[in-house]
Amino acid sequence: MSSEYFTNPLIFLIQIFLGLYGTLVLLRFFLQWVRADFYNPLSQFVVRLTAPPLRPLRRFLPGIGGLDWASLVLAWGLKSLELFLIGLLVGLGSQAWGALLWSLPALFGQVLTLFLGAVLIQAILSWVNPDPYHPLARFLQDLTAPLMRPAQRMLPPVGGLDLSPMLVMVGLILLEMLLLPPLKWLTGSPF
Repeated sequence: MSSEYFTNPLIFLIQIFLGLYGTLVLLRFFLQWVRADFYNPLSQFVVRLTAPPLRPLRRFLPGIGGLDWASLVLAWGLKSLELFLIGLLVGLGSQAWGALLWSLPALFGQVLTLFLGAVLIQAILSWVNPDPYHPLARFLQDLTAPLMRPAQRMLPPVGGLDLSPMLVMVGLILLEMLLLPPLKWLTGSPF
């Protein structure tokens, strides 16, 4: 058996667990940034799952300007740990310490993916016309409003069809295509 037999499943598990938790921490940062309804059950879910590691971190990194900087630093730390562990598993050895830098473009890509997914889910939900007060609909609307409002002003509905989610998704994909490669190059990221 090759060494990849166990390495690939370990990398998968690291990406799943640290990636999902890091996404929840990023969600918490952005929910506070957009001033989302924290009484929403989904917001409460995110807050409860992310509170334990954030409480001690907030003693050193208080919120400034209404933003939860501890959440952003924790997300960066989780992404760095994820890439460090993967770097060790794929044989990068001492170079794995570069994960502190490599995590910056990876975190930026994770943010773009988070918003791309939220806009896509919101667009799909609009086709089935859910209750606008449903917790998921409100959660997604709160999260994506800073992106959707300018797009809706630029591209108003045509014949009852709102094409602004498509405009936002194209913009997010273009950002990823144009900004991630130079960021990866600047940080020397092998991922």
